[in-house]
Amino acid sequence: RRALAQGVDSITVLISQPQAGGAQIVADAFTEATGIRVEIVTVPLDQIQQQLTLDAQSGAERFDAFDFWYVSKGALAEGGVLLDLTDLIERDKDQINPDDFIPSIYGPYSVYNDRQVALPFDGDTHALFYNTEILARNGIEPPKTWDELLAAAKKITEAESKDGIYGIAMIGVRAPILNISIYANRLANYGGAFLTEEGRSGLNSEAALAAAENLMATVPYAVPTPAETGFEQALSAFIGGKAAMTEGWIDLGTYADDPENSQVAGKWAVVPLPVGGSVTASRAPLNAGWTLGVAAYSAKQDAAWEFIKLASSADMGLQLITTTGSGIDPFRISNLNDPRYAEFNPQVQKAAASSLNGAVG
Repeated sequence: RRALAQGVDSITVLISQPQAGGAQIVADAFTEATGIRVEIVTVPLDQIQQQLTLDAQSGAERFDAFDFWYVSKGALAEGGVLLDLTDLIERDKDQINPDDFIPSIYGPYSVYNDRQVALPFDGDTHALFYNTEILARNGIEPPKTWDELLAAAKKITEAESKDGIYGIAMIGVRAPILNISIYANRLANYGGAFLTEEGRSGLNSEAALAAAENLMATVPYAVPTPAETGFEQALSAFIGGKAAMTEGWIDLGTYADDPENSQVAGKWAVVPLPVGGSVTASRAPLNAGWTLGVAAYSAKQDAAWEFIKLASSADMGLQLITTTGSGIDPFRISNLNDPRYAEFNPQVQKAAASSLNGAVG
């Protein structure tokens, strides 16, 4: 890697705000290993695709590497933004070890039209986090079904909202990657899907309707107001002891157990998402998930490739998922099952293993 420094002094990497902490850790390690400076440009998560498309179409060509929401891979590939990495992955497969990526995310995150265009970076799925004290004093067991969750949220909000405590914090702010997640959680676990096997809309099914009905019925018992609640607001409500439950990404647990910033350290737990209808086993939809690409127009593709290889490596992955504030969830099998991850946060590791091993696209 040191040889790269002879021809490249710096690279510029576009990163979504939630992964900014993790990206900086990677950048520091990359600079130390190669001598190449890394400029991290951070933007809100719903602006990544727009920024990349503009970068390509305007001719600015500022970015060399980037992370992006995996569902954008088609648009970015067709728009001339994503470099085809298939041959590079095959060439460097001994270093990358593709078989170590969690199977449920590797294909969805990385493949477009049978070509590899990215490497996973953040294995996002949701689980249900709950405040053990609030549930206990209201005589409530952790919900196993969406009906139980609705009943629990209703009971807690009616009993404690006068004290500023609500049954659930729901991430409903108007950004597709956010507000669609709480619906996707229900859709998958009522047995529905966004698309049928024929590629048509699956949103007119009984499962889709039941998911929507449960979602809307829960809204009145959420921290006001879900339409203005993003991840940060939901996180603050939960770790501040103001929300009894929240559907959140796995790394929420690292924030909840941080005694310096959390009022619920040692007073929370996490379980797989509830189920509904005829579904009996919880399924975690891939409702977010971030992956790394190299700009097809970059003049520094070799360095950019080395950067995303490092970012998605097993050693770096373990460092990221055991660092509070990195914003990164497991994306490799070896990291998911590593005793050091389990030691860092046993509850989170258990929930992550349950969610990611059964994740559905």
